[in-house]
Amino acid sequence: GSGGSGGEQRRLWWHRFSISSHFYSHKTSVFTPAYGSVTNVRINSTMSTPQVLKLLLNKFKIENSAEEFALYMVHTSGEKQKLRGSDFPLLARILQGPCEQVSKVFLMEKDQVEEVTYDVAQYIKFEMPILRSFIQKLEEEEDREVKKLKHKYSILRLMIEQRLEEISEGPTAM
Repeated sequence: GSGGSGGEQRRLWWHRFSISSHFYSHKTSVFTPAYGSVTNVRINSTMSTPQVLKLLLNKFKIENSAEEFALYMVHTSGEKQKLRGSDFPLLARILQGPCEQVSKVFLMEKDQVEEVTYDVAQYIKFEMPILRSFIQKLEEEEDREVKKLKHKYSILRLMIEQRLEEISEGPTAM
């Protein structure tokens, strides 16, 4: 045959279909690594986010445009931070400390990820009843602050009205 033995053709077909056990579709040229897939690339501290991004896309054999992807620092708390183009991913990761479980750098599609700030991430792991009680406490605090402000401004309004009366009752100069 023109392409070798049947077993060899099946092996080549499987190799093209699955790269490191990740699904690849030749029809769409879309490559989808399994979520949380780990890979290693050799980078240095002077490489910017776009450089590391291109390196990872090449490593995973992703043909899509680099513009579709971004690098994110994901913390165990649930916080997700997009690395800017001017960031240096290796330095950003080193600044998180030596424990790889605390935070990891993920390659993700830009439009599929919503950044989560630390302030929001700290509440992610709470159950709904606890979150509702937080909201109730915040609403109570807000009500107290609103009452304080209304009281303060009602006193100011009374003072202004009194002063206006004093001015209008005073002697008029002609």
